[in-house]
Amino acid sequence: MAQRTTPVTFSKAARIPVGRDQLLDSIELLIDPMALVLSLWAVTLVFEGYLAPRYVILSLVVFSLTFPGASHLTAPPLRVIRHVLLSWLVIAGLLFIFAYGSGYIRYFDLELLQTWAWAAPASQLAAHFGLRLAAPNILDLQGQRRRAIVAGMNAQGLELARRMSDDPYSRTRVVGFFDDRGPARINAKDDFPILGTLKGLPAFARDNPVDHIYISLPMASQPRILTLLDELRDTTASIYFVPDIFVTDLIQGRMDSVSGLPVVAVCETPFTGLNGMIKRSSDIVLSLLILILISPLMLAIALAVKFTSPGPVIFKQRRYGLDGKEIMVYKFRSMSVMEDGAAVQQATKGDARVTTVGRFLRRTSLDEFPQFFNVLQGRMSIVGPRPHAVAHNELYRKLIKGYMLRHKVKPGITGWAQVNGYRGETETLEKMSGRIEYDLDYLRNWSLRLDLYIIAKTVWVVFVEKNAY
Repeated sequence: MAQRTTPVTFSKAARIPVGRDQLLDSIELLIDPMALVLSLWAVTLVFEGYLAPRYVILSLVVFSLTFPGASHLTAPPLRVIRHVLLSWLVIAGLLFIFAYGSGYIRYFDLELLQTWAWAAPASQLAAHFGLRLAAPNILDLQGQRRRAIVAGMNAQGLELARRMSDDPYSRTRVVGFFDDRGPARINAKDDFPILGTLKGLPAFARDNPVDHIYISLPMASQPRILTLLDELRDTTASIYFVPDIFVTDLIQGRMDSVSGLPVVAVCETPFTGLNGMIKRSSDIVLSLLILILISPLMLAIALAVKFTSPGPVIFKQRRYGLDGKEIMVYKFRSMSVMEDGAAVQQATKGDARVTTVGRFLRRTSLDEFPQFFNVLQGRMSIVGPRPHAVAHNELYRKLIKGYMLRHKVKPGITGWAQVNGYRGETETLEKMSGRIEYDLDYLRNWSLRLDLYIIAKTVWVVFVEKNAY
């Protein structure tokens, strides 16, 4: 099988809207959490006349689960409604399960919570659509749109200009490009004019109103870049560098510093610092809660496996974990064999190795329940790329570009690929490639809200999908 080649693309950076008005972006960060908190406070004041401490604590929990809010300014209305309702169902479901399982639900007024259950998403939708109506006025209050020019009419420079041009809420307008190549060599459309060569850019910036200058030149042109930066010191424009590394596929790409020296993250785990603490804390809390709820079912499954086929109840298999290090993963045994060697055959439809009980366990994913103990051990997470057998990793890392990047995070019991149709057998290279693309998309866009959404959708997928054998 030949290695699949992926065309160069530009990944959309989460929470870094190009040229977007910073005030609008800050408001969007707060819309969802503040709408939920304020609606809770309003309902509480109507029912009880004052803001009781228990509801203040609940509002803090809700705020932490929903911050930062999602960006919906340019999304179609139906998509906004669907996303808000699904997200609220996940949050409300999680809060209910925790409150019921812990017994804290007795401290709250059920009628008050029922009222808040419909008032909360209504307030979110009102806030999102209200911001759309107010956005033009917010932009007008901040004065005229900023004028920008781009040095370098290459792929990333054109992509930058197009994104700012297509964003109706951007306060930056690209006036044109400066490039030493002629129009015949550039072969670009006339969407943006070429105003001159790089040599003439400083004079243009001095003699014309220019607010931003974006330098989009290859890093190999360092002497030319340094010369241009030195000549631009005589302007008042803000200057930004658009390095050509952003043509590649970034995983958690961001600016950072090492001992005071600025660096650019090209491939990094999303679980650093506070995010890592949030991820681990949610894994521990949810795993303990889930294990308490499913312990009677796990006992019944263990007895069924033990008395219907010879062999151990728990099947242990080596998998790759965080940073590609081997871990031991637990599952209820669903086959008559215990393969964990250099060659492991994936289960297929009608596979004779699958036991009668195992077929039911695999179809419903009940065989994965022991992996919650892996989560408590710190070897796995509830949500993350599914761990593959070591033999499969060694095969596909040679065939799929970027395959091993999925090991920048702990493997999960469920994942973004599994709830998007890549659950079960991946008998073709294309299917495995599709799974890896979703895994990498999860790394780029992780949030606690996304984890909760995947958990909720997993429950639905388990009962409607037939891909697991």
